[in-house]
Amino acid sequence: MDILIERYLEYVRIQKRLAARTVTLYTLDLQKLTQHAEAESIELTEVKNNHIRRWAAHMHAQGRSSRGIALILSGWRGFYTWLGRKGLISSNPVQDVQAPKSAKPLPKALSVEDSVQLASYHNAAENPWLEARDAAMVELLYGSGLRVGELIGLDEVAASQSRGWVDMQAAEVHVLGKGGKRRSVPVGSKALLALQKWLLVRHQGLGGLDSAAAGATALFLGRNNTRLTAQSVWQRLKRRSLQAGLAMPVHPHMLRHSFASHVLQSSSDLRAVQELLGHTNITTTQVYTRLDFQHLAKAYDAAHPRAKISKPAT
Repeated sequence: MDILIERYLEYVRIQKRLAARTVTLYTLDLQKLTQHAEAESIELTEVKNNHIRRWAAHMHAQGRSSRGIALILSGWRGFYTWLGRKGLISSNPVQDVQAPKSAKPLPKALSVEDSVQLASYHNAAENPWLEARDAAMVELLYGSGLRVGELIGLDEVAASQSRGWVDMQAAEVHVLGKGGKRRSVPVGSKALLALQKWLLVRHQGLGGLDSAAAGATALFLGRNNTRLTAQSVWQRLKRRSLQAGLAMPVHPHMLRHSFASHVLQSSSDLRAVQELLGHTNITTTQVYTRLDFQHLAKAYDAAHPRAKISKPAT
């Protein structure tokens, strides 16, 4: 190994007192640096910014993750910072080099069939009060694309300017979204029916008696007749989705993604989806066009006679 690397590793091990595991990782990363420099027939002190950028791009092309490249670059950057302090280089060739950005993962959305299966599920063995509440929550989350914070922030009636509420007559839910931005979203017939069933038993509490706290305005109440928490919604939805026979546990934002994806598949109206979701920037909504394309690609692969490679005749 290059004598400069040996001296640097001794420095981080003794003076910086880095853990043995960290020193091992630094060693491996600097071995890669040496290999790249040798391939270019240059000394480590002769490495320039363009070399580092090319090597980072090479690692990315080989399939190394952006996080992995960022860690390697961090190790190289520390080495060249040390060389600079020793007066062996005039500038750090890694200083302005960043790892290639990784593609953002697509949001997870349910298929239409799974969404309907979850929304239609009824647990006859559950406490009727909890069953009515949870069914109404699922219908609103999927039917109107609400965030979990918007859902639990709803009041039974328009009682406060700082919260949202459901207008049963107009079939609309008025929510207070991110940044205090208000919007109105249609409420479907299935959701209205589920809400009506919930409102009939809402004040009865788990024991079947009128035990709601005086002045409680929250649309969705918890076991203690206080406003339901986001954590409780997550837990109840996860439990309900598995009971409904879905292959994966569902969280509230997955239903919001499903709502957006399914509306876009049916309407192809990205601006409308943006308004329904309450996105300030259209680019935030455009991620659903990728989900929509995936849906179309699957339909093509399944249906088009030229989509699949034919087996050779034998």
